[in-house]
Amino acid sequence: MFRKLLIAGVMTSALAVSFNQAQAADYTLRFSHQWPPVAGMQKDLFQVWADTIAKESDGRIEVEMYPSATLAAPPAQYEAVEDGIADVAAAIQGYTANRFPLTQVVELPGLIKNAAHGSCIIQSLYDEGLISDEYKGTRPLFLFTHGQGLLHTGDKLIATPDDLAGLRIRRPTSVVANILEAAGAQPLGMPAPESYQAMQLEVIDGVALPWEGALAFRLNELAKAHTSVGDLYTLSFLVTMNEDSFEDLPEDLQDVITKNSGMAWSEKAGNLFDALDAKGLKQAQDAGHTFLTVEGGVDNPAWKPVLDKATETYLADLESRGLPARKVYARAKELAATCK
Repeated sequence: MFRKLLIAGVMTSALAVSFNQAQAADYTLRFSHQWPPVAGMQKDLFQVWADTIAKESDGRIEVEMYPSATLAAPPAQYEAVEDGIADVAAAIQGYTANRFPLTQVVELPGLIKNAAHGSCIIQSLYDEGLISDEYKGTRPLFLFTHGQGLLHTGDKLIATPDDLAGLRIRRPTSVVANILEAAGAQPLGMPAPESYQAMQLEVIDGVALPWEGALAFRLNELAKAHTSVGDLYTLSFLVTMNEDSFEDLPEDLQDVITKNSGMAWSEKAGNLFDALDAKGLKQAQDAGHTFLTVEGGVDNPAWKPVLDKATETYLADLESRGLPARKVYARAKELAATCK
C-alpha cells in the first residue's frame, strides 16, 4: 500500500512539474518604472498592459514589473531600456536633460486641457514623425502626458508670480525650471519620488506636480495650499522597449506588442491620469486644504508676460541649435484645437 502511495505521489509531482513547465512563458520582459506598487499608474495602466500582453500571447510572454525605481533610478529609466537592463520602461523625457527637446515642447504653458488631450497631442506628434528621431535607440510603444501641473506649497497660496519670489520649488524638468525662474522662484530639480522627503525636511517650500502626483507621492500630507494657473505646464512620458528584446520575439509575438502600442494606449494613459487627478483633488478637498484658481489661467495679466517669455526663451534656444522648435510648436497648437 505504501509503495502504491509513494508511486502515486511521485507521479503527481511529476505531472505538476510537467504542467508548470508547460505553463512557463517562453519570453520574460522586465518592465521598470518609478511609481509605487500601490499607485494607480502601476495598478491600472502598466499592470493592465502586462496582463494584456500575457493574455494575447497565450501566456508565451510574461511581464515582470519593477516599480519604485527598483531596477533603475528615475532619471535612468530610458537608458536602462537602451542598455538592456530593462526590456520595457516608463520614462519621463525631461529627466534626461537635452535628450528630447522637441518632445518637451508639449510641456510649454497653454497647450493642453487635460491628460487625455495632451496625450493625443504628443502621440500625434510622434506618429507624424515630428519628434520620432529623438527616440532612435529604443522602440517607443506609446507616449502620453499628465494633466495640468499645479503649484503645491506648505500654506502659502501663489496668487501672482511675485508670490513665488525666493521660494524653493521642486521642478520636474528644465522647461518647468525656466517657467519658475521667470517668475522669480528657485527651482530645484528632483524626481517626484524624492519630493516628499525634501519637503518634509524643508529643503523645498513646494512642488510643481499634477494632482495625480500629489496623490501618488503623498504630497497632500505636507502641502496644504494649492494654486492652479490653468495649463501652467505638463510633463511628457513614454513607455518604450529595448529594440533587441523586440527583435528576439517571433513575428506573431511582435504583432502582440505592436497591437498594444500607439494611440489606443496613449488614450488609456491620459484617461487614467485624469481620473487620478480627480482623486488627488478630492483627497485635498476632504482634508480641508486651501485652493486658488487664478482667473484667466495662463492668460491672466499678471502671469501671461512671464509665461510668454518662458515659452519664447525655450523655442528660441532650440532654434539656435538648429532644431525646428517653432514648427513642432505650431503643429502642437493645431493638434490642441483638434484633439479631444
